[in-house]
Amino acid sequence: MRRYPAFDPPEYHHWTPDPEAMDEFRSRVPAVLPEEPVLLRLYEGMLRNRLHDIALKRWVRQGVISKAWLGTGEEAVTVGNVHALDRGDMVGPMIRNAGACHEMGMPVADMLKAYLGTPDTLTRGRDLHTGAPDKGVIPPTSFVASLMPVFTGLALSFKLKQERRVAMTWVGDGARWTSEFHEGMNMAAVLRVPLVVVLQDNQVALGTRAPSHERASCEAMAAGYGVQALSCDGNNVLAVHAASRDAVTRCREDKGPVILTAKTFRMGGHATHDEAEGRALFAPEVFAHWGRRDPIGMYETWLTTTRGVAAATLARIEDQVTEEVEKAAEAALAARLPGVAPAASEAEVSMGVYAMHEGNA
Repeated sequence: MRRYPAFDPPEYHHWTPDPEAMDEFRSRVPAVLPEEPVLLRLYEGMLRNRLHDIALKRWVRQGVISKAWLGTGEEAVTVGNVHALDRGDMVGPMIRNAGACHEMGMPVADMLKAYLGTPDTLTRGRDLHTGAPDKGVIPPTSFVASLMPVFTGLALSFKLKQERRVAMTWVGDGARWTSEFHEGMNMAAVLRVPLVVVLQDNQVALGTRAPSHERASCEAMAAGYGVQALSCDGNNVLAVHAASRDAVTRCREDKGPVILTAKTFRMGGHATHDEAEGRALFAPEVFAHWGRRDPIGMYETWLTTTRGVAAATLARIEDQVTEEVEKAAEAALAARLPGVAPAASEAEVSMGVYAMHEGNA
């Protein structure tokens, strides 16, 4: 793919395939692969995820928004997970899982509008966290793991209705220690609901490295709840997709829940405002190691050198996705103009707003 030095991590600026990283990638490719149309959709999805984030980072640099939370370098986790689901399944993405929104069918423009606070968004401009329940995307809150009890409830409803549907949500390596994670996970385990919990282990919780907040690995969590544990290379979209299909199949067979650990790495800060601090948490060699394992670069190298996909085919996909995201950004910016987005009614302005009045019982 094209590289964007103004927005990409420095390790991606002149990315070329690293022999060691590619050998590692190939060794983790599953024996059974999806058909080529699915392989190309995985590539398209990761491009869309990366370009969505680049659009946000460009807005930060231009002063359109103050900050953005990005999933750069972690695209394979979300995209590989979501493409293992079927219509009717539900997802609860966290802020670094924006790819789940557009791969479940949300227009990129709607996702970008949430950052701009336009009144035609799901939250009427009140919150940058967004979703589309009609497309199976439940919006999160700022509190990571807060969707665990919610998705346990969703999965329970599927089970009670005897529907072969699956609920999937994501939790970071730090948020797995919260009470919401524990309460939701324990209940899901006891009730044996069809829930896939993706532990997205990017090795840092906001600004705290994993060794400072854990004594047990993400992979060890499942044993404490008596549920199935799976793990995968989170920078190999084929490995993520295969493990996700396994997890989803187990849930449809009433063998859930499943905890799927995906090992990856955050290539920047918690958000765009603390990139320098985020990069100071690890030695430069760590970023170099993971920079050689760019999930998009490795996958497109595998597609062309091992699968035999023509470079022109990938270039055509990239052109289409780039145009899609550029038009989405233009549409989102235009929605801020007076008269473009429908104005909020008086009822909508006061919706969800509460106040205490003196004298009322």
